[in-house]
Amino acid sequence: MSIELHEWSAAAMIVALGVYALLGGADFGGGVWDLLATGGRERKAAQRGAIERAIGPIWEANHVWLIVVIVVMFVCFPRAFAAVGEGLHIVLTLMLVGIVARGTAFVFRAYDQRGPENTGRRRMWGLIFSVSSVVTPVLLGVALGAMASGRMTFAEDGRFTGDLWGVWLAPFPLAVGVFALCAFAHLAAVYLCVEVEDEALRRDFRARAWWSALAMFLAGGVVRLTATGGAEGFADNLMRSAWSIPLAAAAGAALIGSALALRARWWGLARLCSGACVAMLVAGFGAAQWPLLVAPQVSIESAKAPAATHGIVLGTLACGSVILVPSLVYLMRIFKGPRAFTALK
Repeated sequence: MSIELHEWSAAAMIVALGVYALLGGADFGGGVWDLLATGGRERKAAQRGAIERAIGPIWEANHVWLIVVIVVMFVCFPRAFAAVGEGLHIVLTLMLVGIVARGTAFVFRAYDQRGPENTGRRRMWGLIFSVSSVVTPVLLGVALGAMASGRMTFAEDGRFTGDLWGVWLAPFPLAVGVFALCAFAHLAAVYLCVEVEDEALRRDFRARAWWSALAMFLAGGVVRLTATGGAEGFADNLMRSAWSIPLAAAAGAALIGSALALRARWWGLARLCSGACVAMLVAGFGAAQWPLLVAPQVSIESAKAPAATHGIVLGTLACGSVILVPSLVYLMRIFKGPRAFTALK
């Protein structure tokens, strides 16, 4: 069976979302651990310093993947873009505020003059950065959960007829939001185990990686439970499709493999397993939603732009990737050095 151009465009959005989760999501997770830094003053400062050094050179570049998702939806699936923009404008606006506040606070905290007289101000910027890093991933997951829930209904003229607040303030979208937060926090903790060289810091972040893996497992169970009553179509695809059990088993095995690798101090392998777990979960979410973009009415087929548009966009993505991907690899190589591409052990 041949795959249509608009299906390739939808797949491109899922891939870009997965890459954003693996890279940008880990940046948000770093902010979570910035907020939850523990120990004495010096130990907290060391943990926050490690997080700042890890995400500082690349955090802006990682947002390019979210931009890809937005642009592809806007150009290739305009009806879906309009539906999301109208039905979820509250949560998306809050998410945008969180992204801007997080980035602004991160820069101001890094470049604000140091000294006793500025300690309170730096603490304020740090709090804005860390709280925004917690809230924004939740809102991203909430938006995705609302799109899959089937609560977003529209009249024949395309006008949104659902509840602007109830569509996302519901158990299933909120559960997806919490799950996204746990996944991002887990990625960040594992990545930081690779980044840092101080053994005390590694022990700190390894413990956080274990606890966040457990939280991720529990949150995933809540997502499944709430889906049965809050996103029936999504739950049916997620639990009864031929791919669901193998994919869930593989994601679970990757999560366990990450925990075991952390115990064995195989930092590179732990990072690989954690990344694979999150990538498979994003793929599973996209597969369970397929062929809908906004359940229950807006599908890939009904929202597609003309085939020529998809051809131009896909060609542009292919050509742009030839420049973008090597540039990002080079960027990480410059600022992070060979440790960014360490062997598995």
